[in-house]
Amino acid sequence: MPSPDPLSGVVADAERGNWVDRYFPQSLKPYARLARWDRPTPLLLLFWPCAFSLSMAAMADPARGFDWSAALLMLVGSVAMRGAGCTLNDIIDADLDAQVERTRSRPLPSGAVSKRQAALFLGVQLLVGFVILCQFNALTITLGVLSLALIGIYPFMKRVTWWPQFFLGLAFSWGALLGWTSQIGSLSLAPLVLYLGSIMWVIGYDTIYALQDIEDDALVGIKSTARLFGSRVKPVVALFYAAAIVCWIVAGTLAGGAGIFIPLLVVPVLILGWQVLTLDPASPPNALMRFRANHWVGLALAAAFFLQHLF
Repeated sequence: MPSPDPLSGVVADAERGNWVDRYFPQSLKPYARLARWDRPTPLLLLFWPCAFSLSMAAMADPARGFDWSAALLMLVGSVAMRGAGCTLNDIIDADLDAQVERTRSRPLPSGAVSKRQAALFLGVQLLVGFVILCQFNALTITLGVLSLALIGIYPFMKRVTWWPQFFLGLAFSWGALLGWTSQIGSLSLAPLVLYLGSIMWVIGYDTIYALQDIEDDALVGIKSTARLFGSRVKPVVALFYAAAIVCWIVAGTLAGGAGIFIPLLVVPVLILGWQVLTLDPASPPNALMRFRANHWVGLALAAAFFLQHLF
């Protein structure tokens, strides 16, 4: 299917008729698309590690309870920081994106937004994220500031290593530390293992996502785990998913999880297993559908921690 006309403003890799296309003023649509507000699944994938650790902290200290205000702040912060990361990535990758079928209609390569405008928008999003971060304790603020280094280096990794998905995992999983420290005020082994599990999960699902671009990436020299794993992509993704589940079980156990927590993990296990068993590496629509299913994995794991806290 041919790409949408860039002059129409429609982005090839966004769902047709998404809420940005339907409801945003025309002047704001390029910025919303630059921040990827037209595709909420990855936004929630950035938030879920925050939800994991907030729920796990409530499970570890039942008297404290679940901090709904912190969850709301982190959700808004996830919107801001995911948008900032996407904006920075597009500024750096504008020339590469222009050569890839799926991305050439994005705001920067299509000319809908200039690099100067994108840089100003990036600054606004970072400011929003910083204001939200300042609502938490000193350790959480320090960790949040440190995460900027991961956000800054990630866009360059696809040029220098076959493992850019690992660096995405480091950045996208950072909320597993922030949620815990915002409640407990210190780090321990449980959130660190939770963080490691989230990294394994991100490597798995972003490898699936990268299958959409494997041919174009090879032509323009972009490296990815999808290209690295090649014909072994299904068993290797399965290994990363299995490692994630093991880490989550260990983290939950260290935080005092018992009773219903481990049985409830059957839901994310089934979703991850379905992804691997039905994955067709040669079909971009197939890969995209399985990537999007990870939203439900995040929801199921957060619910397992939360229900263990309740019951």
